[in-house]
Amino acid sequence: MAANTTDPLPLRFWIAALVAFVNAVGFTMLIPLIYPYALQFGLSDFQASLLTTAYALAQFVGTPILGRLSDRTGRKPLLILSLLGTVAANVMAAFATTAALLYVARLLDGITGGNTSIAQAVVGDITTPDQRPRAYGIFGALFRLGFVAGPPLSYVAQLVPPLPGISSLGMGFLLSACMALLATVLCWLLLPETLANCCDKFQISWRDFGLGRIVKSMGDPRFGRTFWLTFFSGFTFTIFTFAFQPFFLNVLGQNAQNLAIMFAVFGVIGFATQVFGLEPLRQRFNLVTILAATLAARGILFLLIPTFPNLLAFGLLSIIFSAVNSFPMPLIDALLSLKSGPQEQGEVLGTNASYLSMSNALGPATAGLLVSMGYAVPFWVAGSLTLLTAGFALTLSSSVD
Repeated sequence: MAANTTDPLPLRFWIAALVAFVNAVGFTMLIPLIYPYALQFGLSDFQASLLTTAYALAQFVGTPILGRLSDRTGRKPLLILSLLGTVAANVMAAFATTAALLYVARLLDGITGGNTSIAQAVVGDITTPDQRPRAYGIFGALFRLGFVAGPPLSYVAQLVPPLPGISSLGMGFLLSACMALLATVLCWLLLPETLANCCDKFQISWRDFGLGRIVKSMGDPRFGRTFWLTFFSGFTFTIFTFAFQPFFLNVLGQNAQNLAIMFAVFGVIGFATQVFGLEPLRQRFNLVTILAATLAARGILFLLIPTFPNLLAFGLLSIIFSAVNSFPMPLIDALLSLKSGPQEQGEVLGTNASYLSMSNALGPATAGLLVSMGYAVPFWVAGSLTLLTAGFALTLSSSVD
């Protein structure tokens, strides 16, 4: 007999969601730290951007491998392995004495960074089809809350007296490692294996990399344009994500602690807007209209930020941006879900995540090059490309209406 959608979710779900929350806190602690930390090693803006690129490229390769291995050997061992990789990478970054070690740490964190996707697979293992939409909604909300909590902890970590051999920024990496270690312990002690009939076979084949699937998906008649939209949206957004940091520090004259506060504000406003603002808009407008409008607004805001280079204007524009920016990715996921059948949603959403990983790799490197031409240049490029992306989003209307 099928479970009712109001049936309580199993305890194992809440353990998996807690692991994802703790891991999200540790991950988002690093976002305000990476750029100023790179400057301590004497890296240029472009070289600093490659730290984010290295992580995203390694994650693009590693995440599908970890996911497929978890289908064969079980969720728990791969989840623990992934979390321990994050612990080791962040400890290495905290104690790094050279830029080379910092790059190695980011590569290690990326290659083992499939813990969230494995936790999502755990949710699929332990919930019924009726429970799954509610479970993934709660899981996503808790994960988003981790993005709200991370930057304030990053700020606090910089106020703690640093340990010998670690700078105040390095303390953020060490605290992030502690958060990943806490998630590891929770998983090891409280989360049982959730995959039935798994085996101990640990083999990797070329098929595990999933590169052929990505190439084939580019021309998919149903999903191809939406995948490309994910890439363009993510590419322009990550140009901004990197470029706004040197703009904030060098043009507006702020410091790394205030940068952490800004990321915290972004997270709080984005969380509140996504929770309370998306559904009323969906009841009045179709998804493509909302998506195109929010992308267009994002593009205009990108263009306005360098036009008014003072802290008050930046703060006001950033508040509006935080609200607008909470819509595109959930809307794209909703479009893909509506256009795909129940037996293909996992693969479709996984492929879409791969496009997002590609954009996360290319965007920061592009921003690093553009910053060398001037702090305003990345905003102009990102704004113009985002307006084109908004126009491209409108081409999805005929396949959705």
